[in-house]
Amino acid sequence: MKSFVIKFLALLMLMGSVSLFANDAVQNVNSEQAQKAESYEPKPFMHMIENFLHSTGMNALINPNPNELNAHGHTMSDFHKSWGRVIMILVTFLLFWLAIKKGFEPLLLLPIAFGGLLANIPVAGIAGENGFLGIIYHMGLSNQLFPILIFMGVGAMTDFGPLLSNPKTALLGGAAQFGIFGTLVGAVTLSQYTDIFNFTLQQSSAVAIIGGADGPTSIFIATQLAPELLGAIAVASYSYMAMVPIIQPPIMKALTNDAERRIKMSTLRHVSRAEKLAFPIMVLVLAILILPDATPLIGAFMFGNFLKESGVVDRLSDTMQNALINIVTIFLGLAVGSKLAADQFLVPETLAILALGIVAFSVGTAAGVIMAKIMNLFPGNKINPLIGSAGVSAVPMAARVSNKVGMEYDRTNMLLMHAMGPNVAGVIGSAVAAGILISIFQ
Repeated sequence: MKSFVIKFLALLMLMGSVSLFANDAVQNVNSEQAQKAESYEPKPFMHMIENFLHSTGMNALINPNPNELNAHGHTMSDFHKSWGRVIMILVTFLLFWLAIKKGFEPLLLLPIAFGGLLANIPVAGIAGENGFLGIIYHMGLSNQLFPILIFMGVGAMTDFGPLLSNPKTALLGGAAQFGIFGTLVGAVTLSQYTDIFNFTLQQSSAVAIIGGADGPTSIFIATQLAPELLGAIAVASYSYMAMVPIIQPPIMKALTNDAERRIKMSTLRHVSRAEKLAFPIMVLVLAILILPDATPLIGAFMFGNFLKESGVVDRLSDTMQNALINIVTIFLGLAVGSKLAADQFLVPETLAILALGIVAFSVGTAAGVIMAKIMNLFPGNKINPLIGSAGVSAVPMAARVSNKVGMEYDRTNMLLMHAMGPNVAGVIGSAVAAGILISIFQ
């Protein structure tokens, strides 16, 4: 009985304390509201209309606020606050058209374009540090989380069967990485001997990785070697990934003749389940022993693939292939699009990155095609050079483009599965190239 009385008294004291705290809070709120009511001065109706007109986005574009700051807290030029925003909004409309009307990788282009549209809305500060695009950017893009999650999902969707059944196609994926190192040498040379570019060695390395056409890898290396260029590199890399159907076909056709485009490749051999299980573990072990700097990306990629091939965790594999990668793609696209703000995109530095990026991507595409032509000089089964362009790691976009171009010349020539071999090898190759650059220049 004594214990019950003590507990009852304690409960009464607790309830009393809560009641007093609540009353104090209500009184504080009421006093603040009363102060606001006392400080408010009635204004004429026309004055209120005038204040509303001054707060519109149209007024912000026509009469820019001289004190407006960008997402990094720096002063913006009048051009970026007015015509620059108009130009970038028109650019996002162009991306909408390409994604919806032309079907150019809408899963990438639509979130990026819409993020760019939101980032160029005046006054709202959506891409700022406290805006929701800025929060998304810092939540997963600047700290490498989104790229690693994307690699997990891509790994779960990848079938190493085409690569294992025809291992020599890995050479095509390796040759495509020439675009990365060739552009690195070119960027360093231009920076040293001309006034066109002014990139450091680390910045040149981060820009050159765009040649791999691998957005997650580009983000991963940029955060470590050139975080100040992360936004521009991410935009360039994902833009070129989405533009694969536009950029690659002219290069492929220019480097091949009609007979080469019609080459039919032999049927792929069956790859056992044991081979598919052993391959990701073997690749990861090699990465750990030789190039540990590349293991975050390669490890995530092989983890996703290993779960899929194990056949005993279908729920986890399905989540990575669908829900996880879809959610991350939405956030990643919006975060990349936030860097399409006029003050960050319409600057010489970003335009230089775009120029170097298209050179890197084009050289990588050409190198894969040329390597296939060289391999055909030796005895053995012929390789259709069109699949060499799939050596860039834009999975599975580049493989689909190889198949589409091949079918333009022979409707019965299905190259998709053959192209997946160099395409998958390109993913591994770009991650290895990133690890090499990080280990050398970090």
